[in-house]
Amino acid sequence: MQNNKWWKETVVYQIYPRSFQDTNGDGIGDLKGIISRLDYLAELGIGAIWLSPVCKSPQDDNGYDISDYQDIDPMFGSLDDMEALVDESKKRNIRIVMDLVLNHSSDEHPWFLEAKKSKDNPYHDYYVWRDGVEGTPPNDLRGCFGGSAWEWVPELGQYYFHQFAVKQPDLNWDNPKVRQEIYDMINWWMDKGVGGFRLDVIDLIAKEPDRKITGNGPNLHKYIQELSRETFQKGDLLTVGETWGATPEIAKLYSNPDGSEFSMVFQFEHIGLDEQEGKGKWDLSPLDFLKLKRVLSKWQTELKGEAWNSLFWNNHDLPRIVSRWGNDGEYRVESAKMLATLLHGMQGTPYIYQGEELGMTNVRYPIGDYRDIELLNLYNERLEGGFAHEAIMESIYAKGRDNARTPMQWDASANAGFTTGQPWIRVNPNYTEINAAVELENPDSIFHYYRQLIRLRKEHNVIVYGDYKLLFPEDKDLYAYTRTLDGITLLVLCNFYGNAVSFDLPEELAGDKELLISNYSDEPSGGSLRPYEARMYLLK
Repeated sequence: MQNNKWWKETVVYQIYPRSFQDTNGDGIGDLKGIISRLDYLAELGIGAIWLSPVCKSPQDDNGYDISDYQDIDPMFGSLDDMEALVDESKKRNIRIVMDLVLNHSSDEHPWFLEAKKSKDNPYHDYYVWRDGVEGTPPNDLRGCFGGSAWEWVPELGQYYFHQFAVKQPDLNWDNPKVRQEIYDMINWWMDKGVGGFRLDVIDLIAKEPDRKITGNGPNLHKYIQELSRETFQKGDLLTVGETWGATPEIAKLYSNPDGSEFSMVFQFEHIGLDEQEGKGKWDLSPLDFLKLKRVLSKWQTELKGEAWNSLFWNNHDLPRIVSRWGNDGEYRVESAKMLATLLHGMQGTPYIYQGEELGMTNVRYPIGDYRDIELLNLYNERLEGGFAHEAIMESIYAKGRDNARTPMQWDASANAGFTTGQPWIRVNPNYTEINAAVELENPDSIFHYYRQLIRLRKEHNVIVYGDYKLLFPEDKDLYAYTRTLDGITLLVLCNFYGNAVSFDLPEELAGDKELLISNYSDEPSGGSLRPYEARMYLLK
């Protein structure tokens, strides 16, 4: 049984609103800017927009620190603008997926302002507190952005727990009142016509800090199932959890076909394959390509029929894939198309991050031009730890989150057409060559290639529901696989690198094939692939 769902058959486009399109000249993207570009997205063919947080926020972590879940931050516009975005998107058969941060709030949220007043305040238990002595935190847990995960509040003689920045206190999901407040808020958004939710670091909500448990706490699935019953199951929504600690077995709980939790999860096993074993993302190592094939294939085969994949190379936290694992120089166009082919042929819902469809690249800025709190903390910590400036910068160039956050490159005019003012972060200098206006005019562009991949997905059920099988698992250049459904076979061939490769297809795949798409404009030759060449065939 395929268990057909609209969110399995669509393609999602992620927008980072701060960097997408500014309409009022303040240098920050806004909701009216997104509305003005909906026809562009409709032409691309996507069916849903995942909107990074637009709720009211002091912006300590670019909106992932929410101070009011039921209002829009003035920098992005108003609640009326949000309702207009939902309505205008619906006219183009596009649904809006909101980004909700339910593990923590801003320290400027009214709940936390009340919680700090006294231990007896009814909101005090909305957060995670521990008694203690100043200078001696309850334990040695550290925040994801560096430093202790505990912050001292002298007027209470207590520490509060924060897994991220100091201004992002963790909510206490063990308190049923907190959970009910969250459910009421989500239902309020659902009533406004929102088409789904992306749940930020949702696998951290059931933390037990005294036992040093942060992810995958004992009550995690109990809480998520209650959340789903009280909210998501009342509508036909796309829901996706950000779950850094997921394994295939855990993912089967998160995205069980019975709908008891989420539609799908974001898992990140493939994203850590170019860092040193046992270290973090800043400790660079060449990509282990054979391991990439094993990891992606594992998630394809082990979730089959029991859960649903999210397919992505990029998001607001990750560097640009064409710079990371492609070739952003001589073969930028070919490698961007190859990476798209590899991903969009797999089972799961593909996500496109803004500018990916243009082949936007990483940047190399002086440290003073970066804005990301994680990146700047890393720089200062490593500098104090004795690392050389040059070595730290190489890590930042490769992995910094601001690579994804430079303004969308619309055209060759000033600031890439993003704003008439001073952009909040520098525009990538290559915008005069790489931009949407150039891409739309060129029928062989990366944009039109993505458009074709999205169209093929709508036309061929085998791309959505077919069984996956990896070919040539030990080949160090070639990523090849088949998808099979009802006697139809899809064959995907991708040369992951810049040298030509030869191959011999198994006999059952050697017959007549219909070429659906290729990233080289001339006729491909049978048993070899040129640098970064990709092809997708249909066998009947």
